[in-house]
Amino acid sequence: MLRGIFRTKNLDDILAAAQEEGHKLKRTLGPINITLLGIGAIIGAGIFATVGTAAAGDASRPGAGPSLMLSFVITAVVCTFTALCYAEMAAMVPISGSAYTYSYATLGELVAWIIGWDLMLEYAIGNVAVAISWAGYFNELLASFHIALPDWLVNNYRTATPEILAGAPHPFGHAIIFNAPAFGIVALITIILVWGIKESAEFNAVMVMVKIVVLLFFIGLMLYYVSPAKMDASWHPFQPFGWKGTFAGAAVVFFAYIGFDAVSTVAEETKNPARDLPIGIIASLIICTILYIAVAAVFTGAVSFDVLRTWSKADLDRSLSVALTHVAPQARWQGGVIAFGSVVAHTAVLLVFQLGQPRIFFSMARDGLLPPVFAKVHPKFKTPHVTTILTGVIVAGFAAFMSIDEMVDLTNIGTLFAFVLVCVGIIILRYKESDRHRPFRVPFGAWPLPLLGAVSCVFLMYYLPPTSWWRFVAWLLLGLAVYLSYSYSKSEIGKKIGRAQITAPWLMLMALGSFLLAIGLLTIPHDVPFGILFDKVRTEYTVLFEEPGGAQIMIGVGFIALGLVSALAGLIIGFAQRKKPESA
Repeated sequence: MLRGIFRTKNLDDILAAAQEEGHKLKRTLGPINITLLGIGAIIGAGIFATVGTAAAGDASRPGAGPSLMLSFVITAVVCTFTALCYAEMAAMVPISGSAYTYSYATLGELVAWIIGWDLMLEYAIGNVAVAISWAGYFNELLASFHIALPDWLVNNYRTATPEILAGAPHPFGHAIIFNAPAFGIVALITIILVWGIKESAEFNAVMVMVKIVVLLFFIGLMLYYVSPAKMDASWHPFQPFGWKGTFAGAAVVFFAYIGFDAVSTVAEETKNPARDLPIGIIASLIICTILYIAVAAVFTGAVSFDVLRTWSKADLDRSLSVALTHVAPQARWQGGVIAFGSVVAHTAVLLVFQLGQPRIFFSMARDGLLPPVFAKVHPKFKTPHVTTILTGVIVAGFAAFMSIDEMVDLTNIGTLFAFVLVCVGIIILRYKESDRHRPFRVPFGAWPLPLLGAVSCVFLMYYLPPTSWWRFVAWLLLGLAVYLSYSYSKSEIGKKIGRAQITAPWLMLMALGSFLLAIGLLTIPHDVPFGILFDKVRTEYTVLFEEPGGAQIMIGVGFIALGLVSALAGLIIGFAQRKKPESA
Protein backbone atom coordinates (compact mmCIF):
# COMPACT_ATOMS: atom_id res chain seq x y z
CA MET A 1 0.00 0.00 0.00
CA LEU A 2 1.10 3.61 0.54
CA ARG A 3 4.62 3.51 1.97
CA GLY A 4 6.07 6.25 4.12
CA ILE A 5 3.29 8.80 3.66
CA PHE A 6 3.85 10.00 7.22
CA ARG A 7 7.65 9.85 6.94
CA THR A 8 9.03 13.18 8.10
CA LYS A 9 11.92 14.96 6.49
CA ASN A 10 14.95 15.31 8.74
CA LEU A 11 15.57 18.93 9.66
CA ASP A 12 19.24 18.60 8.77
CA ASP A 13 18.25 17.34 5.31
CA ILE A 14 15.87 20.29 4.89
CA LEU A 15 18.60 22.75 5.81
CA ALA A 16 21.16 21.02 3.57
CA ALA A 17 18.82 21.02 0.54
CA ALA A 18 18.61 24.79 0.67
CA GLN A 19 22.37 25.05 0.18
CA GLU A 20 22.49 23.02 -3.05
CA GLU A 21 23.87 24.91 -6.03
CA GLY A 22 21.08 26.11 -8.29
CA HIS A 23 18.50 25.87 -5.48
CA LYS A 24 19.94 28.62 -3.30
CA LEU A 25 18.26 31.99 -2.85
CA LYS A 26 20.05 35.29 -2.17
CA ARG A 27 20.08 36.49 1.48
CA THR A 28 19.48 40.26 1.53
CA LEU A 29 16.75 41.00 4.10
CA GLY A 30 17.24 42.39 7.63
CA PRO A 31 14.85 42.84 10.60
CA ILE A 32 13.50 46.17 9.33
CA ASN A 33 12.75 44.64 5.91
CA ILE A 34 11.01 41.71 7.60
CA THR A 35 8.92 43.97 9.86
CA LEU A 36 7.89 46.12 6.91
CA LEU A 37 6.99 43.01 4.90
CA GLY A 38 4.79 41.88 7.81
CA ILE A 39 3.07 45.24 8.10
CA GLY A 40 2.65 45.28 4.34
CA ALA A 41 0.82 41.96 4.45
CA ILE A 42 -1.27 42.61 7.58
CA ILE A 43 -2.58 46.13 6.96
CA GLY A 44 -4.58 45.87 3.80
CA ALA A 45 -8.02 44.88 2.66
CA GLY A 46 -9.03 43.92 6.22
CA ILE A 47 -8.85 47.28 7.93
CA PHE A 48 -10.09 49.20 4.89
CA ALA A 49 -12.91 46.85 3.86
CA THR A 50 -14.07 44.64 6.76
CA VAL A 51 -14.10 47.04 9.72
CA GLY A 52 -17.58 48.24 8.75
CA THR A 53 -19.06 44.76 8.45
CA ALA A 54 -17.47 43.69 11.74
CA ALA A 55 -18.95 46.67 13.57
CA ALA A 56 -22.41 46.66 11.96
CA GLY A 57 -22.91 42.92 11.40
CA ASP A 58 -25.01 41.45 8.63
CA ALA A 59 -27.79 38.93 8.06
CA SER A 60 -25.62 36.01 9.21
CA ARG A 61 -23.84 37.55 12.22
CA PRO A 62 -24.44 40.21 14.90
CA GLY A 63 -22.34 43.37 14.90
CA ALA A 64 -19.69 44.24 17.46
CA GLY A 65 -20.55 47.93 17.55
CA PRO A 66 -18.07 50.01 19.60
CA SER A 67 -16.76 46.78 21.15
CA LEU A 68 -14.94 46.33 17.85
CA MET A 69 -11.98 47.74 19.79
CA LEU A 70 -12.21 44.73 22.08
CA SER A 71 -12.66 42.43 19.07
CA PHE A 72 -9.29 43.56 17.75
CA VAL A 73 -7.69 42.85 21.13
CA ILE A 74 -9.21 39.34 21.23
CA THR A 75 -8.07 38.62 17.69
CA ALA A 76 -4.59 39.97 18.41
CA VAL A 77 -4.28 37.58 21.37
CA VAL A 78 -5.34 34.62 19.19
CA CYS A 79 -2.89 35.66 16.48
CA THR A 80 -0.11 36.09 19.02
CA PHE A 81 -0.34 32.40 19.95
CA THR A 82 0.15 31.44 16.31
CA ALA A 83 2.73 34.18 15.69
CA LEU A 84 4.93 32.84 18.49
CA CYS A 85 4.70 29.35 16.98
CA TYR A 86 5.61 30.72 13.56
CA ALA A 87 8.53 32.61 15.08
CA GLU A 88 9.96 29.47 16.72
CA MET A 89 9.50 27.41 13.57
CA ALA A 90 10.91 30.07 11.27
CA ALA A 91 13.99 30.60 13.47
CA MET A 92 14.65 26.85 13.80
CA VAL A 93 13.80 25.98 10.18
CA PRO A 94 14.89 29.10 8.23
CA ILE A 95 13.75 27.66 4.90
CA SER A 96 11.44 28.98 2.21
CA GLY A 97 8.02 27.34 2.38
CA SER A 98 6.33 28.50 5.60
CA ALA A 99 3.85 26.04 7.17
CA TYR A 100 4.52 23.52 4.39
CA THR A 101 8.15 23.07 5.41
CA TYR A 102 7.28 23.03 9.10
CA SER A 103 4.67 20.31 8.55
CA TYR A 104 7.12 18.20 6.53
CA ALA A 105 9.54 18.22 9.46
CA THR A 106 6.91 17.33 12.06
CA LEU A 107 3.81 15.64 10.66
CA GLY A 108 5.06 13.82 7.56
CA GLU A 109 4.88 13.92 3.77
CA LEU A 110 1.12 13.56 3.27
CA VAL A 111 0.27 16.27 5.81
CA ALA A 112 2.97 18.49 4.30
CA TRP A 113 1.42 18.04 0.87
CA ILE A 114 -2.03 18.85 2.27
CA ILE A 115 -0.82 22.02 3.94
CA GLY A 116 1.18 23.10 0.87
CA TRP A 117 -1.91 22.61 -1.27
CA ASP A 118 -4.03 24.33 1.38
CA LEU A 119 -1.72 27.36 1.48
CA MET A 120 -2.70 28.06 -2.11
CA LEU A 121 -6.04 29.13 -0.64
CA GLU A 122 -4.36 31.67 1.61
CA TYR A 123 -1.84 33.08 -0.82
CA ALA A 124 -3.00 32.59 -4.41
CA ILE A 125 -6.80 32.42 -3.99
CA GLY A 126 -6.66 35.05 -1.25
CA ASN A 127 -4.75 37.33 -3.57
CA VAL A 128 -7.47 36.97 -6.19
CA ALA A 129 -9.89 38.53 -3.69
CA VAL A 130 -7.38 41.26 -2.77
CA ALA A 131 -6.77 42.08 -6.44
CA ILE A 132 -10.51 42.41 -7.08
CA SER A 133 -10.89 44.62 -3.99
CA TRP A 134 -7.87 46.68 -5.09
CA ALA A 135 -9.55 47.28 -8.44
CA GLY A 136 -12.68 48.63 -6.70
CA TYR A 137 -10.71 51.16 -4.65
CA PHE A 138 -8.58 52.07 -7.66
CA ASN A 139 -11.72 52.88 -9.63
CA GLU A 140 -12.92 55.02 -6.70
CA LEU A 141 -9.59 56.86 -6.72
CA LEU A 142 -9.88 57.47 -10.46
CA ALA A 143 -13.40 58.77 -9.94
CA SER A 144 -12.07 61.42 -7.52
CA PHE A 145 -10.09 62.75 -10.52
CA HIS A 146 -13.21 62.51 -12.72
CA ILE A 147 -11.79 59.55 -14.64
CA ALA A 148 -14.05 56.59 -15.37
CA LEU A 149 -13.13 53.36 -17.11
CA PRO A 150 -15.80 51.60 -19.21
CA ASP A 151 -18.03 49.36 -17.09
CA TRP A 152 -17.10 46.29 -19.12
CA LEU A 153 -13.44 46.79 -18.12
CA VAL A 154 -14.09 46.88 -14.35
CA ASN A 155 -16.60 44.06 -13.86
CA ASN A 156 -16.97 40.30 -14.32
CA TYR A 157 -19.58 38.08 -15.93
CA ARG A 158 -21.00 36.84 -12.63
CA THR A 159 -21.89 40.27 -11.27
CA ALA A 160 -22.44 42.21 -14.52
CA THR A 161 -25.89 43.78 -14.87
CA PRO A 162 -27.91 43.57 -18.11
CA GLU A 163 -26.93 47.18 -18.82
CA ILE A 164 -23.22 46.37 -18.55
CA LEU A 165 -23.65 43.32 -20.77
CA ALA A 166 -25.48 45.39 -23.36
CA GLY A 167 -22.78 48.10 -23.38
CA ALA A 168 -19.85 45.68 -23.74
CA PRO A 169 -18.19 44.86 -27.09
CA HIS A 170 -19.62 41.73 -28.73
CA PRO A 171 -17.04 40.18 -31.06
CA PHE A 172 -18.36 36.91 -32.48
CA GLY A 173 -21.65 37.55 -30.65
CA HIS A 174 -20.27 37.24 -27.08
CA ALA A 175 -19.88 40.10 -24.62
CA ILE A 176 -16.33 40.87 -23.48
CA ILE A 177 -16.30 41.68 -19.75
CA PHE A 178 -13.29 41.45 -17.47
CA ASN A 179 -11.65 43.30 -14.58
CA ALA A 180 -8.74 45.00 -16.33
CA PRO A 181 -7.34 46.87 -13.26
CA ALA A 182 -7.25 43.64 -11.21
CA PHE A 183 -5.43 41.84 -14.02
CA GLY A 184 -3.03 44.74 -14.54
CA ILE A 185 -1.94 45.15 -10.92
CA VAL A 186 -1.16 41.43 -10.59
CA ALA A 187 0.87 41.53 -13.81
CA LEU A 188 2.85 44.54 -12.53
CA ILE A 189 3.52 42.91 -9.14
CA THR A 190 4.69 39.72 -10.89
CA ILE A 191 7.23 41.64 -12.97
CA ILE A 192 8.58 43.35 -9.82
CA LEU A 193 8.95 40.02 -8.01
CA VAL A 194 10.79 38.36 -10.90
CA TRP A 195 13.13 41.35 -10.96
CA GLY A 196 14.39 40.64 -7.44
CA ILE A 197 13.55 40.22 -3.76
CA LYS A 198 15.66 43.17 -2.58
CA GLU A 199 14.01 45.51 -5.05
CA SER A 200 10.64 44.08 -3.98
CA ALA A 201 11.38 44.72 -0.30
CA GLU A 202 12.38 48.32 -0.99
CA PHE A 203 9.25 48.84 -3.09
CA ASN A 204 7.17 47.40 -0.24
CA ALA A 205 8.88 49.62 2.36
CA VAL A 206 7.73 52.74 0.51
CA MET A 207 4.13 51.51 0.37
CA VAL A 208 4.13 50.54 4.05
CA MET A 209 5.20 54.02 5.11
CA VAL A 210 2.55 55.59 2.89
CA LYS A 211 -0.32 53.55 4.30
CA ILE A 212 0.74 54.03 7.93
CA VAL A 213 0.73 57.77 7.31
CA VAL A 214 -2.70 57.51 5.67
CA LEU A 215 -4.16 55.56 8.63
CA LEU A 216 -2.73 58.12 11.04
CA PHE A 217 -4.21 60.80 8.77
CA PHE A 218 -7.63 59.15 9.05
CA ILE A 219 -7.34 58.97 12.85
CA GLY A 220 -6.35 62.65 12.98
CA LEU A 221 -9.25 63.67 10.74
CA MET A 222 -11.78 61.83 12.92
CA LEU A 223 -10.39 63.44 16.07
CA TYR A 224 -10.52 66.85 14.36
CA TYR A 225 -14.07 66.61 12.99
CA VAL A 226 -15.73 64.68 15.83
CA SER A 227 -15.86 66.05 19.37
CA PRO A 228 -14.95 63.87 22.38
CA ALA A 229 -18.53 64.20 23.65
CA LYS A 230 -19.92 62.90 20.33
CA MET A 231 -17.49 59.96 20.39
CA ASP A 232 -18.38 59.12 23.97
CA ALA A 233 -22.08 59.11 23.07
CA SER A 234 -21.46 56.85 20.04
CA TRP A 235 -19.59 54.35 22.22
CA HIS A 236 -22.76 53.60 24.18
CA PRO A 237 -24.00 50.92 24.27
CA PHE A 238 -20.53 49.40 24.06
CA GLN A 239 -21.76 45.87 23.19
CA PRO A 240 -25.11 46.19 21.35
CA PHE A 241 -25.35 42.39 20.95
CA GLY A 242 -23.32 41.41 24.00
CA TRP A 243 -20.33 39.10 23.84
CA LYS A 244 -21.83 37.25 20.86
CA GLY A 245 -21.43 40.37 18.74
CA THR A 246 -17.93 41.01 20.06
CA PHE A 247 -16.79 37.47 19.24
CA ALA A 248 -18.48 37.63 15.82
CA GLY A 249 -16.58 40.86 15.15
CA ALA A 250 -13.36 39.16 16.22
CA ALA A 251 -14.01 36.34 13.74
CA VAL A 252 -14.43 38.91 10.95
CA VAL A 253 -11.38 41.03 11.73
CA PHE A 254 -9.21 37.96 12.28
CA PHE A 255 -8.62 37.97 8.56
CA ALA A 256 -7.11 41.42 8.76
CA TYR A 257 -4.20 39.81 10.62
CA ILE A 258 -3.37 36.77 8.53
CA GLY A 259 -0.51 38.38 6.63
CA PHE A 260 2.09 37.95 9.38
CA ASP A 261 2.68 34.29 8.46
CA ALA A 262 3.70 35.29 4.93
CA VAL A 263 6.90 36.73 6.41
CA SER A 264 8.23 33.26 7.21
CA THR A 265 8.23 32.32 3.52
CA VAL A 266 11.30 34.53 2.93
CA ALA A 267 13.40 32.77 5.58
CA GLU A 268 16.01 31.71 2.99
CA GLU A 269 16.43 35.31 1.88
CA THR A 270 16.94 36.69 5.40
CA LYS A 271 20.47 37.57 6.55
CA ASN A 272 20.04 36.27 10.11
CA PRO A 273 16.73 34.34 10.23
CA ALA A 274 17.19 33.09 13.81
CA ARG A 275 17.14 36.67 15.08
CA ASP A 276 15.35 38.66 12.36
CA LEU A 277 12.27 36.49 11.73
CA PRO A 278 10.94 36.47 15.34
CA ILE A 279 11.59 40.22 15.56
CA GLY A 280 9.84 40.90 12.27
CA ILE A 281 6.80 38.71 12.92
CA ILE A 282 6.08 39.91 16.45
CA ALA A 283 6.97 43.56 15.83
CA SER A 284 4.68 43.77 12.78
CA LEU A 285 1.83 42.19 14.78
CA ILE A 286 2.20 44.67 17.67
CA ILE A 287 2.42 47.73 15.41
CA CYS A 288 -0.63 46.68 13.39
CA THR A 289 -2.71 45.91 16.49
CA ILE A 290 -2.08 49.38 17.93
CA LEU A 291 -3.11 50.97 14.63
CA TYR A 292 -6.19 48.74 14.32
CA ILE A 293 -7.46 49.59 17.82
CA ALA A 294 -6.97 53.30 17.19
CA VAL A 295 -8.83 53.14 13.87
CA ALA A 296 -11.66 51.11 15.45
CA ALA A 297 -11.96 53.62 18.29
CA VAL A 298 -12.32 56.70 16.09
CA PHE A 299 -14.43 54.87 13.50
CA THR A 300 -17.06 53.66 15.99
CA GLY A 301 -16.89 57.00 17.81
CA ALA A 302 -17.52 58.98 14.61
CA VAL A 303 -20.33 56.77 13.27
CA SER A 304 -22.89 55.50 15.76
CA PHE A 305 -24.03 51.88 15.68
CA ASP A 306 -27.56 52.88 14.64
CA VAL A 307 -26.18 54.76 11.63
CA LEU A 308 -23.86 51.89 10.71
CA ARG A 309 -26.83 49.52 10.59
CA THR A 310 -28.37 51.64 7.83
CA TRP A 311 -25.34 51.49 5.54
CA SER A 312 -25.46 49.39 2.39
CA LYS A 313 -23.05 46.52 1.75
CA ALA A 314 -21.13 48.72 -0.69
CA ASP A 315 -20.76 51.39 2.00
CA LEU A 316 -19.53 48.86 4.57
CA ASP A 317 -16.94 47.55 2.11
CA ARG A 318 -15.34 51.01 1.89
CA SER A 319 -16.22 52.05 5.41
CA LEU A 320 -13.31 54.43 6.14
CA SER A 321 -14.04 56.59 3.11
CA VAL A 322 -17.77 56.58 3.83
CA ALA A 323 -17.14 57.43 7.51
CA LEU A 324 -15.17 60.51 6.49
CA THR A 325 -17.93 61.57 4.10
CA HIS A 326 -20.47 61.03 6.90
CA VAL A 327 -18.77 63.37 9.38
CA ALA A 328 -17.29 65.86 6.89
CA PRO A 329 -18.99 65.87 3.45
CA GLN A 330 -16.87 68.89 2.49
CA ALA A 331 -13.57 67.03 3.00
CA ARG A 332 -13.26 65.84 -0.59
CA TRP A 333 -9.51 65.98 -1.05
CA GLN A 334 -9.05 64.25 2.28
CA GLY A 335 -11.35 61.49 1.02
CA GLY A 336 -9.13 61.14 -2.02
CA VAL A 337 -6.13 60.65 0.28
CA ILE A 338 -7.96 57.87 2.14
CA ALA A 339 -8.84 56.18 -1.17
CA PHE A 340 -5.22 56.46 -2.23
CA GLY A 341 -4.12 54.87 1.05
CA SER A 342 -6.49 51.98 0.49
CA VAL A 343 -5.02 51.37 -2.97
CA VAL A 344 -1.51 51.39 -1.49
CA ALA A 345 -2.55 49.03 1.31
CA HIS A 346 -4.02 46.53 -1.12
CA THR A 347 -0.92 46.77 -3.32
CA ALA A 348 1.33 45.95 -0.37
CA VAL A 349 -0.73 42.85 0.47
CA LEU A 350 -0.60 41.74 -3.16
CA LEU A 351 3.17 42.12 -3.12
CA VAL A 352 3.77 40.03 0.01
CA PHE A 353 1.30 37.27 -0.88
CA GLN A 354 2.55 37.05 -4.47
CA LEU A 355 5.99 36.78 -2.89
CA GLY A 356 4.90 33.89 -0.65
CA GLN A 357 3.06 31.52 -2.97
CA PRO A 358 5.89 30.96 -5.51
CA ARG A 359 8.28 30.11 -2.68
CA ILE A 360 5.93 27.42 -1.40
CA PHE A 361 5.77 25.94 -4.91
CA PHE A 362 9.57 26.25 -4.98
CA SER A 363 9.96 24.26 -1.73
CA MET A 364 7.48 21.57 -2.81
CA ALA A 365 9.27 21.10 -6.14
CA ARG A 366 12.61 20.85 -4.36
CA ASP A 367 11.13 17.94 -2.37
CA GLY A 368 9.91 16.23 -5.55
CA LEU A 369 6.21 16.83 -4.87
CA LEU A 370 5.90 19.09 -7.91
CA PRO A 371 7.76 18.94 -11.26
CA PRO A 372 11.45 20.03 -11.14
CA VAL A 373 10.81 23.09 -13.30
CA PHE A 374 9.05 24.66 -10.30
CA ALA A 375 12.38 24.66 -8.38
CA LYS A 376 14.32 26.66 -10.96
CA VAL A 377 16.02 29.89 -9.86
CA HIS A 378 16.65 32.73 -12.32
CA PRO A 379 20.41 32.80 -13.13
CA LYS A 380 20.62 36.59 -12.89
CA PHE A 381 17.95 37.71 -10.41
CA LYS A 382 18.23 34.62 -8.13
CA THR A 383 14.43 34.45 -7.72
CA PRO A 384 12.06 31.50 -8.35
CA HIS A 385 10.94 33.02 -11.64
CA VAL A 386 8.99 30.03 -13.02
CA THR A 387 6.68 29.74 -10.02
CA THR A 388 6.42 33.53 -9.70
CA ILE A 389 5.22 33.85 -13.30
CA LEU A 390 2.88 30.85 -12.94
CA THR A 391 1.33 32.30 -9.79
CA GLY A 392 0.93 35.66 -11.49
CA VAL A 393 -0.84 34.11 -14.49
CA ILE A 394 -3.23 32.12 -12.26
CA VAL A 395 -4.07 35.00 -9.92
CA ALA A 396 -4.40 37.57 -12.72
CA GLY A 397 -6.62 35.23 -14.75
CA PHE A 398 -8.98 34.50 -11.88
CA ALA A 399 -9.02 38.14 -10.72
CA ALA A 400 -10.07 39.28 -14.19
CA PHE A 401 -13.16 37.11 -14.30
CA MET A 402 -14.22 36.04 -10.77
CA SER A 403 -16.19 37.85 -8.06
CA ILE A 404 -14.70 38.57 -4.65
CA ASP A 405 -17.36 36.70 -2.64
CA GLU A 406 -16.44 33.40 -4.30
CA MET A 407 -12.82 33.70 -3.19
CA VAL A 408 -13.05 34.95 0.39
CA ASP A 409 -14.46 31.91 2.23
CA LEU A 410 -11.85 29.53 0.83
CA THR A 411 -9.08 31.89 1.90
CA ASN A 412 -10.42 32.12 5.45
CA ILE A 413 -10.71 28.42 6.21
CA GLY A 414 -7.45 27.54 4.47
CA THR A 415 -5.55 30.09 6.53
CA LEU A 416 -6.96 28.88 9.84
CA PHE A 417 -6.19 25.26 8.96
CA ALA A 418 -2.57 26.18 8.24
CA PHE A 419 -2.34 27.94 11.58
CA VAL A 420 -3.64 24.85 13.40
CA LEU A 421 -0.96 22.62 11.86
CA VAL A 422 1.85 25.01 12.75
CA CYS A 423 0.71 25.14 16.40
CA VAL A 424 0.45 21.34 16.56
CA GLY A 425 3.86 21.05 14.90
CA ILE A 426 5.50 23.03 17.70
CA ILE A 427 4.23 20.56 20.30
CA ILE A 428 5.44 17.55 18.27
CA LEU A 429 8.88 19.03 17.56
CA ARG A 430 9.48 19.88 21.23
CA TYR A 431 9.41 16.13 21.95
CA LYS A 432 10.72 14.74 18.69
CA GLU A 433 13.65 17.18 18.36
CA SER A 434 14.06 18.15 22.00
CA ASP A 435 17.85 18.63 21.75
CA ARG A 436 17.80 20.84 18.67
CA HIS A 437 18.99 24.41 19.14
CA ARG A 438 16.10 26.88 19.20
CA PRO A 439 17.17 30.52 18.81
CA PHE A 440 13.62 31.48 19.81
CA ARG A 441 11.18 29.47 21.96
CA VAL A 442 7.45 29.84 22.54
CA PRO A 443 7.22 30.83 26.24
CA PHE A 444 5.73 28.65 29.03
CA GLY A 445 6.67 25.28 27.59
CA ALA A 446 5.56 23.03 24.75
CA TRP A 447 1.85 22.80 25.48
CA PRO A 448 0.04 25.90 26.82
CA LEU A 449 0.37 28.56 24.11
CA PRO A 450 0.55 26.24 21.04
CA LEU A 451 -2.51 24.37 22.30
CA LEU A 452 -4.38 27.62 22.89
CA GLY A 453 -3.43 28.71 19.37
CA ALA A 454 -4.70 25.50 17.77
CA VAL A 455 -7.93 25.45 19.78
CA SER A 456 -8.72 29.12 19.12
CA CYS A 457 -8.21 28.65 15.38
CA VAL A 458 -10.48 25.58 15.35
CA PHE A 459 -13.04 27.62 17.28
CA LEU A 460 -13.09 30.27 14.57
CA MET A 461 -13.24 27.61 11.83
CA TYR A 462 -16.35 26.19 13.49
CA TYR A 463 -18.17 29.51 12.98
CA LEU A 464 -17.41 29.75 9.27
CA PRO A 465 -20.41 29.16 6.96
CA PRO A 466 -21.13 25.63 5.63
CA THR A 467 -20.17 26.69 2.10
CA SER A 468 -16.58 27.17 3.30
CA TRP A 469 -16.43 23.60 4.54
CA TRP A 470 -17.90 22.07 1.36
CA ARG A 471 -15.37 23.87 -0.85
CA PHE A 472 -12.48 23.30 1.53
CA VAL A 473 -13.01 19.53 1.57
CA ALA A 474 -13.36 19.54 -2.23
CA TRP A 475 -10.11 21.49 -2.55
CA LEU A 476 -8.27 19.01 -0.32
CA LEU A 477 -9.64 16.12 -2.39
CA LEU A 478 -8.32 17.75 -5.57
CA GLY A 479 -4.95 18.03 -3.86
CA LEU A 480 -5.09 14.38 -2.82
CA ALA A 481 -5.71 13.43 -6.46
CA VAL A 482 -2.52 15.27 -7.51
CA TYR A 483 -0.55 13.68 -4.66
CA LEU A 484 -1.63 10.14 -5.51
CA SER A 485 -1.15 10.50 -9.27
CA TYR A 486 2.21 12.33 -9.23
CA SER A 487 3.77 13.39 -5.93
CA TYR A 488 3.69 10.02 -4.14
CA SER A 489 5.89 8.34 -6.74
CA LYS A 490 8.16 11.34 -7.44
CA SER A 491 8.98 12.62 -3.95
CA GLU A 492 12.57 12.64 -2.73
CA ILE A 493 11.63 10.69 0.38
CA GLY A 494 9.86 8.12 -1.82
CA LYS A 495 13.04 7.60 -3.83
CA LYS A 496 15.04 6.99 -0.65
CA ILE A 497 12.66 4.32 0.66
CA GLY A 498 12.31 2.55 -2.69
CA ARG A 499 8.91 3.56 -4.01
CA ALA A 500 8.19 2.77 -7.66
CA GLN A 501 8.87 5.80 -9.86
CA ILE A 502 5.90 5.04 -12.12
CA THR A 503 2.45 5.55 -10.58
CA ALA A 504 0.69 2.20 -10.10
CA PRO A 505 -2.75 1.70 -11.76
CA TRP A 506 -4.47 1.27 -8.41
CA LEU A 507 -3.09 4.63 -7.28
CA MET A 508 -4.42 6.23 -10.46
CA LEU A 509 -7.83 4.75 -9.67
CA MET A 510 -7.74 6.25 -6.18
CA ALA A 511 -6.62 9.59 -7.63
CA LEU A 512 -9.49 9.51 -10.13
CA GLY A 513 -11.91 8.72 -7.30
CA SER A 514 -10.62 11.66 -5.27
CA PHE A 515 -10.98 13.96 -8.29
CA LEU A 516 -14.56 12.83 -8.98
CA LEU A 517 -15.50 13.28 -5.31
CA ALA A 518 -14.19 16.84 -5.43
CA ILE A 519 -16.16 17.63 -8.59
CA GLY A 520 -19.30 16.20 -6.98
CA LEU A 521 -18.88 18.27 -3.81
CA LEU A 522 -18.35 21.42 -5.88
CA THR A 523 -21.42 20.64 -7.99
CA ILE A 524 -24.08 20.03 -5.32
CA PRO A 525 -25.79 23.11 -3.76
CA HIS A 526 -23.95 24.38 -0.68
CA ASP A 527 -26.87 26.20 0.91
CA VAL A 528 -28.67 22.99 1.91
CA PRO A 529 -27.56 21.02 5.00
CA PHE A 530 -26.03 17.64 4.14
CA GLY A 531 -28.68 15.70 6.10
CA ILE A 532 -31.55 17.32 4.19
CA LEU A 533 -29.69 16.80 0.91
CA PHE A 534 -29.19 13.11 1.68
CA ASP A 535 -32.87 12.64 2.59
CA LYS A 536 -33.96 14.32 -0.64
CA VAL A 537 -31.82 12.01 -2.76
CA ARG A 538 -32.92 8.93 -0.80
CA THR A 539 -36.67 9.61 -0.75
CA GLU A 540 -37.43 11.95 -3.65
CA TYR A 541 -34.97 10.94 -6.36
CA THR A 542 -37.75 10.15 -8.86
CA VAL A 543 -39.11 13.73 -8.85
CA LEU A 544 -35.91 15.57 -7.93
CA PHE A 545 -35.10 16.44 -11.56
CA GLU A 546 -38.36 18.39 -11.76
CA GLU A 547 -37.49 20.63 -8.79
CA PRO A 548 -35.36 23.80 -9.07
CA GLY A 549 -31.75 22.75 -8.60
CA GLY A 550 -32.72 19.07 -8.63
CA ALA A 551 -30.67 18.22 -11.71
CA GLN A 552 -27.63 19.88 -10.11
CA ILE A 553 -28.09 17.74 -6.99
CA MET A 554 -28.39 14.51 -8.96
CA ILE A 555 -25.37 15.28 -11.16
CA GLY A 556 -23.29 16.10 -8.09
CA VAL A 557 -24.42 12.92 -6.32
CA GLY A 558 -23.58 10.96 -9.45
CA PHE A 559 -20.01 12.27 -9.44
CA ILE A 560 -19.71 11.46 -5.74
CA ALA A 561 -20.96 7.89 -6.31
CA LEU A 562 -18.54 7.34 -9.21
CA GLY A 563 -15.72 8.78 -7.10
CA LEU A 564 -16.47 6.45 -4.21
CA VAL A 565 -16.57 3.43 -6.53
CA SER A 566 -13.29 4.38 -8.20
CA ALA A 567 -11.51 5.10 -4.90
CA LEU A 568 -12.83 1.85 -3.35
CA ALA A 569 -11.75 -0.17 -6.40
CA GLY A 570 -8.26 1.30 -6.21
CA LEU A 571 -8.11 0.60 -2.48
CA ILE A 572 -9.14 -3.05 -2.95
CA ILE A 573 -6.58 -3.59 -5.73
CA GLY A 574 -3.93 -1.92 -3.58
CA PHE A 575 -4.67 -4.23 -0.65
CA ALA A 576 -4.58 -7.23 -2.96
CA GLN A 577 -1.09 -6.22 -4.14
CA ARG A 578 0.25 -5.15 -0.74
CA LYS A 579 2.62 -8.14 -0.57
CA LYS A 580 3.82 -7.58 -4.13
CA PRO A 581 6.35 -4.98 -5.34
CA GLU A 582 4.77 -1.55 -5.90
CA SER A 583 5.58 -1.72 -9.60
CA ALA A 584 3.47 -4.85 -10.04
